[in-house]
Amino acid sequence: METEPLLAGSINRGSEDYGSQPHSGHRGREIPKKRRLSYSASGDSCRFEGDDEDLYVQQAVVFIEDAIQYRSINHRVDSRSLRFYRWYYSRIWQWGLGVIITVILALAFIERPSSLTATSDLRYKQPAWEPPCGLTESIEMVCFLVFTLDLAVKGYLIGWEEFRKNKWLIGYIIVIAGSVIDWTLTMSMVCDENLRIRRLFRPFFLLQNSSLMKKTLKCIKRTLPEIASVILLLALHLCLFTMFGMLLFAKGENAEENGEWETYFKNLPQSLSSLLVLLTTANNPDVMIPAYSLNRGYSIFFMLFSGFGTYFLMNLLTAIIYNQFRGYLLMSIQTSILRRRLGIRAAFEVLCCQGQGKTSPEEHIERVQVEAVLQVMRRVQMKSYYRQAITAKAQLHSDGCIQGDAFQKLFDELDKDRIKEHPPMPVYSSLFLQRLQFVFSHYFVTVVGNAVALANVICICTILVVDSNKSIAERDDYYLEAINCFFIVYYLVEMMLKMFAFGWRGYLSHRSNIFDGLLTLLLLVLQISIFATYRLPYPQWNPAQRGLLSLWEMVRMVNMLIVFRFLRIIPNIKLMALVASTLVDLVKNLRAFAGILVVVYYVFAVLGIWLFQGAITAPPDMNIISNSSVANATNITAECGSYEQLGYWPNNFDDFASSLVLLYNIMVVNNWQVFMDAYSRYTSEWSKVYFVSWWITSSVMWVNLFVALILENFIYKWDRSHACSVADVERTGYQTTVQLMFREHIQEPTEEELVTKLQEHPHLHLTR
Repeated sequence: METEPLLAGSINRGSEDYGSQPHSGHRGREIPKKRRLSYSASGDSCRFEGDDEDLYVQQAVVFIEDAIQYRSINHRVDSRSLRFYRWYYSRIWQWGLGVIITVILALAFIERPSSLTATSDLRYKQPAWEPPCGLTESIEMVCFLVFTLDLAVKGYLIGWEEFRKNKWLIGYIIVIAGSVIDWTLTMSMVCDENLRIRRLFRPFFLLQNSSLMKKTLKCIKRTLPEIASVILLLALHLCLFTMFGMLLFAKGENAEENGEWETYFKNLPQSLSSLLVLLTTANNPDVMIPAYSLNRGYSIFFMLFSGFGTYFLMNLLTAIIYNQFRGYLLMSIQTSILRRRLGIRAAFEVLCCQGQGKTSPEEHIERVQVEAVLQVMRRVQMKSYYRQAITAKAQLHSDGCIQGDAFQKLFDELDKDRIKEHPPMPVYSSLFLQRLQFVFSHYFVTVVGNAVALANVICICTILVVDSNKSIAERDDYYLEAINCFFIVYYLVEMMLKMFAFGWRGYLSHRSNIFDGLLTLLLLVLQISIFATYRLPYPQWNPAQRGLLSLWEMVRMVNMLIVFRFLRIIPNIKLMALVASTLVDLVKNLRAFAGILVVVYYVFAVLGIWLFQGAITAPPDMNIISNSSVANATNITAECGSYEQLGYWPNNFDDFASSLVLLYNIMVVNNWQVFMDAYSRYTSEWSKVYFVSWWITSSVMWVNLFVALILENFIYKWDRSHACSVADVERTGYQTTVQLMFREHIQEPTEEELVTKLQEHPHLHLTR
């Protein structure tokens, strides 16, 4: 163990023990009654001056912030490094780093081949604007400089010993170095190179900046071997049925009966492709029609293949992927919880050292002063309601001291739901006003408002159905506008009465009221604009009159807002509220999973451009015939159901944006065999490897994981709120993070584990 002092000049060599109470949740493991830690120091006690006392507080503040964010505490803890550390993890720097990562990823849209065209259709696509050499390269170099600074700061903060153990930081060096070398080659060739290898490196910057993404990627990597047996069984199933199919549908003497062989089972690659696509049901029942037309018994072959493969093996694969991934995710989240408990324990230890200087050398300190805890909480960057809850809990210790276990329990507030208290309603002296307040604050008013909103939507729907076959000039928008005007007046009155009943603060404390009120005001503004532009009364209502927007365009905007406003019913229906909140939580808290999907999309899009750019070209006469005759000409010459006959020309790998869209279409798997067939015809049969790899990665792996996590999120929230009312669901701000979703399955770290980890700290130098 290192023997360097923690604080140069403030702590001398020697030792003084600082104990703590054993953790109650030791899960049956035998733990000593007291586990003592001390700084590696000399002298009779842990001494400090005035400035040193502030340093202990700085350390405790940073350790608490690390615990809140599930960060590692293995970083430098001297005063200058702590200020630097807090600056690095400040919102400004982290947001700035996020912007730089977004910029370098977005360069793929404007680099050659540029995506800056109105359409990606090969028949009508115009030459794209190409940035001059040095423009995007200059932006890249600025990004590389920021990443180099980021790497240097991280390396300094954690120290060389920790740096060389971190594979991600070593990879960071390699990626930056490789990118700079490739950038140099680009500039030396005046931007005329065919491949930019560094484009494949760019997603790494996104991955390494998110600890949860790195954990998720590690879980996925560990999950892959576990599902190999099922994938092997699936491959065996595919190969066996391919052999059976080639034997059943072999070429016969009668050419009229060879339709199945000619179209789907002519050779081994074609047979494998046909059944692989059938596994996704994309070509069902097309693949069986030629044989089924000859003999209905052939349908048994295809039904057996789909039944066992699609409905048994694929669903079994989904279950195994979810189960194995969930297990590794639990292990990863266990580490996050350990980091939180370790950060809190480290804060307790340094605050104990602060208190030690105020006692005699013989007195052993196992507690911290409440005032010290309050001082730390005033400086910690955290949400205000957590700070208030922890501060109030700390002030309950009347003896002025907090023991180790109690200190840990203070921060249990971080795992609790936030209960939002609405401001009290205004008090009116008049009895009449009090009765009005009682009426308009009743839940029945909200029910009536929802019914009126539904009636408004039904009116709009009825008029749209009646006028569906009319042109804009034939429509009479006066009646629809009059109906909308009536409803908007009602919405405005409802909003004002609710403000009267609850007060404006109470009204705005409900998120549903904010949504409702903003749309009502926007509708009012649009309605006033219509009146100002098209005047009243009815004889002067001239649809042909045109301002900035036509009457139909303005009415259409009003109708869309009214339909959108109907979503106000969601918070009033418990199940719908849970579904909506689940979707919001997925956006907020499962960004790591979406981030890795972005990385996979990015890598496959770049590979697709390298492999298939310009592979498909429109027929040479496409530019000289009219748009109306293009489809007819294509239908005459192209095979039915082919890429050309279906007019899939916008789906190609000729630029980055169109590549992303094509990859999405393949992920959905509807007609994905059309793209695979087209590129195998225009390039080679080996191109199918790319498309099958993308299908397995996106549709089989990632979509199944995402669906499973949606279910986990929803079940978690449903179990927690099944006994709550609709009002309680709205008042409770569920903190549905990934850690809390699996919280009940995670074991608390023992005292022994915490002590061992603290002793291994490379800069804190604690001893037994």
